[in-house]
Amino acid sequence: MRLALFTSLAAAATLLATANGLAQTLKVGTLAPEGSPWHDLLVDIGEKWKVDSGGRVTLHIYPGGVTGDEPDMIRKMRVGQLQAAALTGAGLALIAPEVQALQMPMMFASYDELDYVRDRVAPKLEAAIEKQGFKVLNWGDAGWVRFFAKRPVIRPDDLKPLKIFTWEGDTTYVEAMKEMGYQPVPLAATDIYTALQSGLIDAFPTTAIAALSFQWFGLANHMTDVRWAPLVGALIVSTNAWRSVPDDLKPILARDAADAAIAARAKIRPLEDQAIVAMQAHGLVVHTVPKDALAEWEATARIGDQKIIGKAVPAAMVGEVEHLRDQYRAEKKGP
Repeated sequence: MRLALFTSLAAAATLLATANGLAQTLKVGTLAPEGSPWHDLLVDIGEKWKVDSGGRVTLHIYPGGVTGDEPDMIRKMRVGQLQAAALTGAGLALIAPEVQALQMPMMFASYDELDYVRDRVAPKLEAAIEKQGFKVLNWGDAGWVRFFAKRPVIRPDDLKPLKIFTWEGDTTYVEAMKEMGYQPVPLAATDIYTALQSGLIDAFPTTAIAALSFQWFGLANHMTDVRWAPLVGALIVSTNAWRSVPDDLKPILARDAADAAIAARAKIRPLEDQAIVAMQAHGLVVHTVPKDALAEWEATARIGDQKIIGKAVPAAMVGEVEHLRDQYRAEKKGP
């Protein structure tokens, strides 16, 4: 009888703790579809949190954009409908424009350059994001952005007759693209597939893994083999939600999230080439860009820079990123 009474009291204490908020579920939104490597990363983090917190903190994942596009997720975090989100650089730049400096077209030539620079500017970016009410739990990336289109695109001018997806809310980018002779169509990322089906857009920039994961390539099966920019990302949590996490758990959960992202990076990056091969087996045509055309892409990137630096992205942060990139190249080259 005493054992039964003790068990009942323990169960009641657990229920009371849950009711008092000691057990906490963080709802996290992401565009990543279920089964994608980024979704798997969130599952891994959730499992680690459940174990390391003794069940006091868990993740409930909403994949595939079911909570809306990234601007929707940000709004929902601000009002408490979501507590966290795994965002791409596009979403992060809506919170802190400084993040866009890591995604300037043709700024980086390799992941090594990106890692070197990001590791050094991360504290400033995290501080800028925290000022807006969010905490960065980890950084990641989703591959190199390339152009996918319904017909071959070799040179920048080949894109001009095509209607190109651009993120909704990026008014500066829309105007810059128009000034350069392109036809941007602002949309939610969750609408890309239907927009391709209806003819609302003919082309879109994205990574190979994303094009495969969302099956967008099936409706635009020409890929331009130019590494336009890395698509960075981060898992963020609202500071209000993070504040409610027990203090003894915060460093443990933060470390879990960071460690999981580093481990996932080594797995996800090689998937890019595999994704291209898989899409080629299902009709993707990869268009190699000759050197003279590559020079045109670089020139186009620099023209675009002039139209957005100081407007959509702070000039000081772009300058710092460029300086660190050059510093890395000089160190790698050696004396």
